[in-house]
Amino acid sequence: MFSFGQSIGIDLGTATILVYVKGKGIVLREPSVVAVDKNTNEVVAVGEDARRMLGRTPGNIVAIRPLKDGVISNYTVTEKMLKYFIKKVCGSFVFSPTLMVCIPSGITEVEKKAVVDASIQAGAGKIYLIEEPIAAAIGAGIDITKPCGSMIVDMGGGTTDIAVISLGGAVVSSSIKVAGDKFDEAIVRYIKKTYNVIISDRTAEELKINIGSVYPREDALEMDVRGRDVATGLPVNLTVNSDDILEALYEPSELVLEAVIDVLEKTPPELCSDISDRGIFMTGGGCLVYGLDKLISERTGIPVMIADESVSCVAIGTGKALDDENLLSKLSSPHKKTKY
Repeated sequence: MFSFGQSIGIDLGTATILVYVKGKGIVLREPSVVAVDKNTNEVVAVGEDARRMLGRTPGNIVAIRPLKDGVISNYTVTEKMLKYFIKKVCGSFVFSPTLMVCIPSGITEVEKKAVVDASIQAGAGKIYLIEEPIAAAIGAGIDITKPCGSMIVDMGGGTTDIAVISLGGAVVSSSIKVAGDKFDEAIVRYIKKTYNVIISDRTAEELKINIGSVYPREDALEMDVRGRDVATGLPVNLTVNSDDILEALYEPSELVLEAVIDVLEKTPPELCSDISDRGIFMTGGGCLVYGLDKLISERTGIPVMIADESVSCVAIGTGKALDDENLLSKLSSPHKKTKY
């Protein structure tokens, strides 16, 4: 069965890739991990199958996350990963699909070109690029074409993108390389420093999801984890509580907060007034850490709302942009559209 010129939106995330197909919605959500055989340079597994191999592969197989801090760090592997996901979604195709790919705000022209080139090599015919906060705002149901200010904080795995949007564009924006992955790394460092135990990134992520917080909880939570004792090198059981994670995440959460305040300070007074009335919208998986919305609201004095389906907002936004020809023409500059 052949697909003819499908329109596909891709949230090319550091931790997870979401694919939106026009007319179908989100059809794929998998980790952005690729397992490669170093001897043959062939792809062994992609997505969830490859994620399960992280830290568990023999010497000749390496599990790679080809995206780091929101941008391509391994071009060849990213191309193979995109090709795999496009084929999985489209099957065999006669006419190359049209892609809209999300990128962090503020990335360089070289980094943009890497995304476009990798998409072309993966089989795309026409490529549009859209900044993540714009896509996130559209996906969150915000009418970005109105002449009033809306503030969006999109926190993924590699980057936190913050933007004040009005009349279809970002008036003020910032992108920092502090997000979900940095939170995981902070937990790993804290556990090693405090308990002299090394835990994996996956265990740190589970701690963050289950008992993590950046704002004091009313009732402390606990979780049992396994790690390796630094002194003996042997496996050890450890009970970690939410106060530990609160302390571990203090520094990265403060960096996110500072970035939000910095964008507010650069925002024109009229738009600041709009934001005070409308509130700050948060999207992305990273924003689901307990208390992040409370922390930002307390320190800025502005209401903070976590969008419905926050993890999917960026991908949904790409799909809505693909469905709207007027919006598509406004969002995409000619140099961002390449024929194959």
